[in-house]
Amino acid sequence: MGVTLSQFFPPTAGLTEANLPTQEGKVFVITGGASGIGFELASILYQAGGKVYIAGRSETNAKDSITKLQARPLTSSTQKVGTLEFLQLDLNDFNSIKSAAETFKSKESKLDVLWNNAGVSLPPLGSKSEQGYELQMATNCLGPFLLTRLLLPLLEATAKKAPEGSVRIVWTSSQIVDLSPSLAEKIMSEVTTPTADKQRNYLLTKIGNWFLANELAREVGKSGIISVSQNPGNLKTQLMRHAMWMAYAVYAITYPAKQGAYTELWAGLSTELTMKDNGGYVIPWGRVHPAPNEELLKEMGRKENGEGGVAQQFWDWCEEQTAKYM
Repeated sequence: MGVTLSQFFPPTAGLTEANLPTQEGKVFVITGGASGIGFELASILYQAGGKVYIAGRSETNAKDSITKLQARPLTSSTQKVGTLEFLQLDLNDFNSIKSAAETFKSKESKLDVLWNNAGVSLPPLGSKSEQGYELQMATNCLGPFLLTRLLLPLLEATAKKAPEGSVRIVWTSSQIVDLSPSLAEKIMSEVTTPTADKQRNYLLTKIGNWFLANELAREVGKSGIISVSQNPGNLKTQLMRHAMWMAYAVYAITYPAKQGAYTELWAGLSTELTMKDNGGYVIPWGRVHPAPNEELLKEMGRKENGEGGVAQQFWDWCEEQTAKYM
């Protein structure tokens, strides 16, 4: 209960724009960087000297956001700002994701941190992606999975010349993972056959994000790369635009989007997060979860070791669905 409450009422952020070292020479990708948490994260990284790609569907919205970011007052008079770029990306469409990855690789020879920040919550029941998947599963899991796999060669190349653990992939989960009942026996059946419960389908994607982070950590840890999932916090963003009643109900215990950016910043750049935390879970406003869901931890184990193995099944399913776009 204490850990749950501390996510509703987190301690002060330990890594902010005030103590972030220069990010000059580093290259970052933030999906959904034109608004909300991603926008605030892009602002911090840009003002710290990083080259930030804001990946999203609307070029108009992204360029408007870039103009606003460039017009923001600097938090320090000695700062050297970085660069802001738009990357066309629609996580609802595998073809768009492949095109985005190819465009990025044609422009850059390195990638230091990929923030899989974008997501959708509770769209109208029956909403589908371009390839016919339930929209939340496509946007929150399958799309980020494909993008990450396509950009992995650049991340691995960067890791060869960077300090161990400094190259990272950050996935976005939610506190709903801690608050929900047992799903172990139903996860894969509901992934392949979505229910008529929008909130349950959303929950599956947030569990899925942690599963993907953990499974990828097994692979990329050998290259010195960290893959983690994070709950950015309870925030005032557009995520709940399809369920405004819920946004109003929790308004009193939500925080500005910038606070969520501090969670993502810590997950992506904090030196307190090390290889021993690979595959783990970060909570607001930048801490390793001290007591994650034990049932889900079991499902991230291997069947051959007598554990659940559901995370591996989910990874394999994502791989099968996206294989022809690799």
